[in-house]
Amino acid sequence: MTARVAVVIPVLGDEAELARLLRFLRSQPLEAIVVVGGRADTRVAALCREHACTYLETAANRGAQLDAGARAAAAPVLWFLHADAAPPPDALRAIEAALLSGAESGCFRFAFQGPATWYKRLLASLVALRVRWGGMVYGDQGVFVRRDVYLQCEGFARQPLFEEARLIRRLRARGTFVVLPQAIGVATRRWERDGWWRRTVRNRWLAIRYMLGARPESLAASYRRLLRSGQEREP
Repeated sequence: MTARVAVVIPVLGDEAELARLLRFLRSQPLEAIVVVGGRADTRVAALCREHACTYLETAANRGAQLDAGARAAAAPVLWFLHADAAPPPDALRAIEAALLSGAESGCFRFAFQGPATWYKRLLASLVALRVRWGGMVYGDQGVFVRRDVYLQCEGFARQPLFEEARLIRRLRARGTFVVLPQAIGVATRRWERDGWWRRTVRNRWLAIRYMLGARPESLAASYRRLLRSGQEREP
């Protein structure tokens, strides 16, 4: 049976997280495309062979990675996931049901992985409020979209940060974007490394600077300095 959904996963390192995600996806009737940013990654290529995924290489630029994967897909529905995401078990059924109900695109409810705590619930509630009131939806919420609509909206901007902003604005302007009640698990390691409130404030500050016209390349350079300080590579 031809897959109706193609999942696109941008990767820069994170082989262990990617392996866990691919084990989950292998049991699903979908097309899987892993896009490595920068130089070839033999370990990721081996994982893709093991799990029967398409392996692609492009520039070390998450927007370019996502767009390359989307345009390589054969399935009529695109689903974009971070390598360290924890999708709900019924994710494909939820996507299909939303599309059958008239949605053209959407995302999952934001929730942190791991044991529930008051600060995780609070931050997730703040994300839900932001999205409900028309704020930006970011890639960690597992965005999905019909492929034809993605192409009509010109896809992800080929930039290293806030690559989803243009696409999400255009999708929401069509009036057919939905937020599913099922939660996608967002990895907590960056918040644990930086501190929950410090990380949240930094994220908002980057978003505000972007809204005020700062260049994505300059913001990405700031972001990379934060990653280097934590000795971490971004997926």
